[in-house]
Amino acid sequence: MISKDKGQKIFLILAAIFISSLVACNLIFQKFFILDIGSTFFVLSVGILPYPITFLVTDIISEIFGKEKANRVVLSGFFASIFVIFVLMVADRADAVFYSPIDNDTFSRVFGLFGPAVFASMTAYLLAQFIDIRIFHFLKEQTNGKHFWLRNNFSTLFSQIIDTASVLVLLCLASDLGWSTGLSWDRFVPLFVSSYIFKASVALVDTPIAYITCSLLRKKYSLKIGETLS
Repeated sequence: MISKDKGQKIFLILAAIFISSLVACNLIFQKFFILDIGSTFFVLSVGILPYPITFLVTDIISEIFGKEKANRVVLSGFFASIFVIFVLMVADRADAVFYSPIDNDTFSRVFGLFGPAVFASMTAYLLAQFIDIRIFHFLKEQTNGKHFWLRNNFSTLFSQIIDTASVLVLLCLASDLGWSTGLSWDRFVPLFVSSYIFKASVALVDTPIAYITCSLLRKKYSLKIGETLS
């Protein structure tokens, strides 16, 4: 491990992309759409669109900057999301004036579902991200820093199973307890399948992006295979 004060600008840019993608997921998740691929239809939340980016970024940070910094970014994303939720709660309580283009009811419908949905999302997020990072570094140690494609894909594909299943289970349980989540057990399987297929497809497609980014950063900072900036 090279102990140099290098790459901080790159690290901050990656962290910013990670946190903004995560916060965006929690802000827009309430809208669902149909993705038509050939003769196959998938029902997805728009919140899923930026979410795979978070796993791409943690894999790049893990590879170049190490496990500790990847964990820091995950925790930073969690606290950033909690802070945004607090701001939205305060904003939701503020009474709109009569000439406001967005009235109280509209704002509450868009940003007012804080409880079970956000709890489920944050729980699944922390669990999946920490699993992803641990699997990534376990495979990195086992392969002596080689076969980046293996740890990049396997860690993400496995952790996305945990993420997708846990958030849907928590939302369905919350619905059973009387919370308004818009989900029920009869929708679990189709939503799980469509969400996971989308996430897995993006994970496979973004592998070249991760490869190219890590290769450029290794060259820029003269890192050997398996070596990281601390």
